[in-house]
Amino acid sequence: MTQQPKEQQIEVELTPDVAEGIYSNLAIITHSNAEFIIDFINMMPGKPKANVKSRIILTPQHAKRLMNALHDNIAKFENQFGKVTEGGQQPNAITFAMPTAQA
Repeated sequence: MTQQPKEQQIEVELTPDVAEGIYSNLAIITHSNAEFIIDFINMMPGKPKANVKSRIILTPQHAKRLMNALHDNIAKFENQFGKVTEGGQQPNAITFAMPTAQA
């Protein structure tokens, strides 16, 4: 008989500066064959330039897990608070592209 592996508990620490969060109203998603890169941007109205505020790099497997987790949480949110509509500020606010070389 084989023994089931014990579930490992992970202690996650949230520092105060990270807990504040960073507001983003634009995300640019790029990918290669090995990773997905999500750049979170805060774009101000009337400003021609916007800076990336945070970049998250994921394996394709973790990107799919994130997609599934977001789908599940949005469904739970909509069940509690009503349907989320996509109308409003930025059409096509999430764009998809292949990554460009960066120094």
